[in-house]
Amino acid sequence: MTLREAAPAKVNLSLHVTGRRADGYHLLDSLVVFTEMGDLVSLRPMRGLSLSITGPEAAELGAGSDNLVLRAARLMGARDLALTLDKRLPLASGIGGGSSDAAACLRLLMRETGAPCPSPAAVLALGADVPVCLDPRPARMRGIGERLNPVPPLPPLWMVLVNPRLEVPTPQVFKALGAPDNPPMPDVLPDWPDARAFLDWLALQRNDLQAPAIASAPVIATVLDALDAAPGCALARMSGSGATCFGLFANEPAAQAAARVIAEDHPGWWCVATALRAGPDQ
Repeated sequence: MTLREAAPAKVNLSLHVTGRRADGYHLLDSLVVFTEMGDLVSLRPMRGLSLSITGPEAAELGAGSDNLVLRAARLMGARDLALTLDKRLPLASGIGGGSSDAAACLRLLMRETGAPCPSPAAVLALGADVPVCLDPRPARMRGIGERLNPVPPLPPLWMVLVNPRLEVPTPQVFKALGAPDNPPMPDVLPDWPDARAFLDWLALQRNDLQAPAIASAPVIATVLDALDAAPGCALARMSGSGATCFGLFANEPAAQAAARVIAEDHPGWWCVATALRAGPDQ
């Protein structure tokens, strides 16, 4: 019997860098959402513990012992399981692919074995984005990723994700960041009665890593311009430390049309239209 668990893409709709700890870790304040698009983790009984990687983005990803899926499985004490990762999200692209894969593995093994979730510290040690990916629904993420709070309900929206097939090393982007002490989001997030109110509010927020990422990889600005030019795009911004960018749309037809045009104009880019995910079971 094969069991499966979705590993949705994680998107930082906003990402405010609010400080830096003495150990060098940056402090963040971010509004995080998840999409219907993502990877897929599955398992079946088999002697020993193994990982196979399939899918359109599998070529550059190794299945060695340091793979986050295997690390998550070992953290759960998994034995005699064949794990498969269907890799659909680009690697090192600012949309939490590896972290979401690890979180999906944890959820899958908790459901299969009945074992409790590892401690928050152990989950955080897998990666700063793993805690928020463990419960893939909209959240406010603060600190280095360990402080999570629910957010008011978000309106239904569609998104076009675009990656120019360029890896931007996260340490390089943080190093290029000027001041690490920037204003956070408001202490209390408002209720958003509709998509227009939410988009107007979101336009006032930031991704503080966008400018330093563009300085390192100017093609990101080209991606943002392509999204901005798409009919119906309400907001274009970079996710995480890049290089994936997103455009927000009110409905599926506009998002799908934008994705088709961008993919035709830039055949070397990764481009997909997807709905926002309200919760792990949707």
